[in-house]
Amino acid sequence: MQKAIYTTVGIDELLSHVQALKGVDARFVQMHAERNVDDGSYRLVYTFIDVRAAQERIAQDGSYAIENLVVEGIDQYQEIPSISSYYPAVFPFENEAHDLFGLVITDMQIDFKGFFYQVSTAEPMSVITPEVKAAREKAMKVRAAAEAKARKAAAEKAAAATAAAGEGVAGAGDAVGAVVAQPAAAAGSDAQHDEAAAKAALKAAEMEAKLAAMDPEKAAKVRAALAAKAARDKQKKEA
Repeated sequence: MQKAIYTTVGIDELLSHVQALKGVDARFVQMHAERNVDDGSYRLVYTFIDVRAAQERIAQDGSYAIENLVVEGIDQYQEIPSISSYYPAVFPFENEAHDLFGLVITDMQIDFKGFFYQVSTAEPMSVITPEVKAAREKAMKVRAAAEAKARKAAAEKAAAATAAAGEGVAGAGDAVGAVVAQPAAAAGSDAQHDEAAAKAALKAAEMEAKLAAMDPEKAAKVRAALAAKAARDKQKKEA
């Protein structure tokens, strides 16, 4: 009899857990990605069998355990480290997660020069070109920089409020929460603006990739329709 063990790990913990499994000669079975329809985030599940432990359990009572590492709450702009340096057989699964969902798998130990192969079908497959890759990387960098700015501003204001409270300023204790929230909210607003711009650039790059894969006549019609829609949207904003 077999049972499944699920261990939830963060993206930054994934490689250390995989390395530990590799260290006990665990066998990689599969990996799959799925989308959460409630919030649009993604979930990755990596499945292994600890061969030595399984052999011991089977000898005792005929049972063994399938071990699963689960990474929750992934968004489309997060970088996911490839585990192919430990288990090369993961490549087709990681490649599928990328092609079906557009997830960013980094440092794959397959000689594709940092790019995935291109396909001609736009949906549900992803047409990945250097322009799309560059736009995606820019979006991730913009988001990371904005989040770092928000954290730094909040920490500096919190430190100032704590110092003021230590000097006996009336109401400074209550002010700590406010000064943390204010810069975080302001920086968060900047982050949202920058992220929206980066997403728009990424969307435009991906659309160009799709148009490039279309029949020229059809692509021309789509471009005309997009231009007309952009003009209508601009008029509505200016009205």
